[in-house]
Amino acid sequence: MATVSNQVDTAATTAATKIDSERIRADFPVLETVVNGNRLVYLDSAATSHKPMAVVDRLARFMSHENATVRRGVHYLSERATFAHDQARSKVAAFIGAGDPRQVIFTRGTTDSINLVAAGFERSILKPGDEVLITHMEHHANIVPWQMACERSGAKLVVAPITEAGELDLEALEAEMSERTRIVAVTHVSNALGTINPVKAIIEMAHARGIPVLVDGAQAVPHMKVDVGDLGCDFYAFSGHKMLGPTGIGVLFGTTEWLERLPPYQGGGDMILSVTFEKTVYNVIPHKFEAGTPAIAEAIGLGAAIDYMNAIGLDAISAHEHDLLEYATAQLGAIEGVRLIGTAREKAAVVSFTVEGIHPHDIGTILDQDGIAIRVGHHCAQPVMQFYGVPATARASFAVYNTRAEVDALVTGVQKCIEVFR
Repeated sequence: MATVSNQVDTAATTAATKIDSERIRADFPVLETVVNGNRLVYLDSAATSHKPMAVVDRLARFMSHENATVRRGVHYLSERATFAHDQARSKVAAFIGAGDPRQVIFTRGTTDSINLVAAGFERSILKPGDEVLITHMEHHANIVPWQMACERSGAKLVVAPITEAGELDLEALEAEMSERTRIVAVTHVSNALGTINPVKAIIEMAHARGIPVLVDGAQAVPHMKVDVGDLGCDFYAFSGHKMLGPTGIGVLFGTTEWLERLPPYQGGGDMILSVTFEKTVYNVIPHKFEAGTPAIAEAIGLGAAIDYMNAIGLDAISAHEHDLLEYATAQLGAIEGVRLIGTAREKAAVVSFTVEGIHPHDIGTILDQDGIAIRVGHHCAQPVMQFYGVPATARASFAVYNTRAEVDALVTGVQKCIEVFR
């Protein structure tokens, strides 16, 4: 394509990552998009990832040849749809190490999953004087639902601090756990900082005091192996669209004990065993939490995304993205005037930064002119921005289809921003 000025050199990715970038990028036609004469450089996968043709084709096949509602018909298409939907649930369970597919609840996304748990705790657990413990690095999706639950129940929201490097202060977090703490809700990987939290250690701290733990895994599941059985968490939430799957589908893992204990989140069809005007008997898990017609195609598409990731291998994906993270951190950190926001020792594939004298929105606009897509703003983590004393950051985030050449394009673009504003 002669009109493309920032050609992507897929050979630039190091061989040590064992990722065939050229082959993988061919699975994502959107990466051929040309923006203002430049090949698209997409560095915004923490917001939403692109979908490989394997996922697109599976969605199309379901909608064109298998479309029907699940568990409500005895005809051929309904049985095929039900089988595929149940198979997707089993794939999710195996992918995250859940011991029983019934522990996998399909939701609309991470936000919906956390709201489900928060609403359940508000209705059946929280009382005046109780406490909900979160951290200063949480996404709004793991703050606002708990604020609402506390406001309505009379409980108190307690926030554990972070350090300047963007790491949790584990001693302070542990000190906040008390006999009043009813749940700890913590992110596995910060979307704004990239910090990987030691959630297994946090879960052990909490469980030693009889406190359940919810983990927001939206930014973890796409980038590393997650085994909920090994972690020992009580709840784990994540979204399909951040892991090469469709939008509108998410997952809540819960232990059987907790899922049976919590009341239904919503009422309607399919979450019942029997209904009279006097009384409703609720369905068993997972259907108890899945009122109405589910996102059938999207769940099946999520299963296809899991198949795709498994075919590449989570270890290879993690190694590839870690290489990009280290390379980008070094290259951006060497630019005069660039401040890296979040320098934790353990990080996933996110680099947040500011440039002295330039608003992040201006950085994003100038980069977009060259076809480079990053995220700018507060990233639904305003308390994090307040902690660092900045209104917003520019954020580059990486996925399996990115390359070092794209990092080079980003660095050149940031240098161009500095020249424009000098």
